[in-house]
Amino acid sequence: MAFSTRLAWPLRPALAALRQAAPRQCRGLSIPVGPGQTLDLRGIFPPLATPFSPTQEVDYAQLEGNLRRYANIPFRGLVVLGSNGEYPYLAPRERLEVVSCVHQALPRDRLLLAGSGCESTQATIELTVSMAEAGADVALVVTPCYYRGAMTNAALVQHYTEVADASPIPVVLYSVPANTGLDLPLEAVLTLAQHPNIVGIKDSGGDITRMGLMVHKTRQEDFQVLAGSAGFLMASYALGRCWLGIACASGGLDRLCREGNWQEARDLQHRLIEPNTAVTRRFGIPGLKKAMEWFGYYGGPCRAPLAPLSPPQVEELRGAFSANGWL
Repeated sequence: MAFSTRLAWPLRPALAALRQAAPRQCRGLSIPVGPGQTLDLRGIFPPLATPFSPTQEVDYAQLEGNLRRYANIPFRGLVVLGSNGEYPYLAPRERLEVVSCVHQALPRDRLLLAGSGCESTQATIELTVSMAEAGADVALVVTPCYYRGAMTNAALVQHYTEVADASPIPVVLYSVPANTGLDLPLEAVLTLAQHPNIVGIKDSGGDITRMGLMVHKTRQEDFQVLAGSAGFLMASYALGRCWLGIACASGGLDRLCREGNWQEARDLQHRLIEPNTAVTRRFGIPGLKKAMEWFGYYGGPCRAPLAPLSPPQVEELRGAFSANGWL
């Protein structure tokens, strides 16, 4: 397709400005990927919240401050502009600037996964190419969902195939039905797993049976099935894969599982379930940002129309953390 090999023209000025303001050499993938090789995504990838100022502008100073705090965590990489990053509320220029900022701050041995999914295939390709130029190592591509009734297996396979064909960086599928109302069908996942530039799926649906079937059915492919929430992180280890969640605690769970300390890991997993639910399904991003402040990170306001928590909601959120020994 003609548009697959060029940047979207409206984004060119933003990228040019980023290069002029902060010239740098491309960091590149922390693990070179060549023929017959697959990018190893095992480990914890904290999902970054996008910090906003009181006037709801992206606060890059606070973003850099949070990144310095994350440096103390032995994570594999960071997820930028996922659902926790208020991705739909950022303008294309802001998305590129956030990725560029994180790219400059991230150590060379850490991966940068950036959300680039849009509603149309053309827009997704153009933004994915732009994200790669801004410094992303991997594109995290959420399912298009506005016309979800038309998102058949065939439509989704064609969409992701064209994106992966055009992308200069590896692609991870992203299924987050709580936000999109659309679960990426298993049949489509199994077909797309055969694409050489699609290296995995982040599945945030929480259906362990479905995830186990993906692992089983793709065992002959270079394809990784990744759990998208701390609420079922330990269960995902039984399937041979893991992902992210509440960053600090998930890192501890990752270590315990790798060391085979299953009793301690189970106890920690039990303590994670209630607070994880509170900052996802119960209170969402406003709850996540409030909890970040309790642990020394900048949370700050959300961008409208997301509203801050009420005082009773804050106390309920605090109770979910306190009852499980986090506060």
